[in-house]
Amino acid sequence: MNQKKINSKNDNEGYGRFDFVGKTPLFGGISLLLVIASLVYLAVGGINYGIDFKGGTEIQVKFGQSVSIDDIRKSAHSLGLGEVGIQGFGDSSEFIIRFQGEPGKDDKETNAKLNDAIGKVKGMIDTQFKDKQPDIRRVDSVGPQVGAELKRNGLLAVFYSLLVILIYVALRFDYKYSPGAVVCLAHDAILTLGIFVLVGKEVNVSILAAILTLIGYSLNDTIVVFDRIRETDSHYHDRSSKFIINKAINDMLGRTIITSGTVFTSALCLWIFSTGTVSDIAFAITIGMFFGTYSSIFVAAPMMILMEKMKALAKA
Repeated sequence: MNQKKINSKNDNEGYGRFDFVGKTPLFGGISLLLVIASLVYLAVGGINYGIDFKGGTEIQVKFGQSVSIDDIRKSAHSLGLGEVGIQGFGDSSEFIIRFQGEPGKDDKETNAKLNDAIGKVKGMIDTQFKDKQPDIRRVDSVGPQVGAELKRNGLLAVFYSLLVILIYVALRFDYKYSPGAVVCLAHDAILTLGIFVLVGKEVNVSILAAILTLIGYSLNDTIVVFDRIRETDSHYHDRSSKFIINKAINDMLGRTIITSGTVFTSALCLWIFSTGTVSDIAFAITIGMFFGTYSSIFVAAPMMILMEKMKALAKA
């Protein structure tokens, strides 16, 4: 987009029904407050990492009859394994038992203690809940060193993806588009993670994959907005940036609502009617879809105007 007036007396004529750019200060302030609140909450409250990132053992068991979670918790704590977490999902017959393994002097001793702890839990289930027809469906164990490495690699994956996106958008469009795209993606990821942790859900490799998926979807939505802005600019090159951005977003609003609404509805239904990890992934995608669509309209595109103002001030 060529350098042009940022404001014009004709800005409110002919671009469509909604003045999205005019609402930027309001929604920009809301987004800034939400991002700051999310970062503060994540820093103070911490992230509830799953065994993928912090290490530990997870045993999933399904009973043929309903079982009280308090009975399982009481029996598990009597084993002397330290802190043990019990999570039920679906009906009252399926549970996940989590505990941290006791470290040994070396890997061999650590593995021996871990196998002993797993044996104790399995023995407790088979003996104390024998009449409930227990079925141990899976046993997953991750060492603390492996978990720390997965966490580091996950953070690096997010960082590198944002860096590559910054370069890609700058090459495909113009330098002034890139900050808006990256800010938009960081905005979506931070808010999604903040809400996900706020409701007490665990963050594991599957959730990280869901967040990376959301980054890809949000980028696609943002690219579509940028393409329409560039196309509109070629037809209205004598109009202000505010007019061009408003017209571009108004013209593609129907497409955005249909596309995003379809994915949002699918993810919402999956979240409501599924359980376990699938439900958590669907929950993250549901939240991310909302913020991804919102940020493409109220964060990414208006950032172009901010970049133009900064460029104008730099030349002044």
